Amino acid sequence: QVQLVESGGGSVQAGGSLRLSCAASGSGFSINAMGWDPQAPGKQRELVTTISSGGNTNYADSVKGRFTISRDNAKNTVYLQMNSLKPEDTATYYCYGEILRWYMGTTLDAWGQGTLVIVSP
Repeated sequence: QVQLVESGGGSVQAGGSLRLSCAASGSGFSINAMGWDPQAPGKQRELVTTISSGGNTNYADSVKGRFTISRDNAKNTVYLQMNSLKPEDTATYYCYGEILRWYMGTTLDAWGQGTLVIVSP
């Protein structure tokens, strides 16, 4: 069984920075795409940034130029550097991973438990 565990959330003033981490644990797997989904109340699930196993990245317009996603494949970890934070970035940030299970040869979508980010004016 694969688990994703986020860390690094907290409270910050507008204009500040935070760095989130998400580590995958388990055995017999590798991870294809990884990403982050900030869930505010009433908001639908949406990955605002993703990174492929090869390092190709994508960003939603709302975070482009402010957020940077990166990953360490050897550690099965994805990071999110958030700069120039705005109050509207306040959300619970969920980590996503497309898990390739070697013994089954199939993929599944995995999500972490979330880490809360609060940005005050």
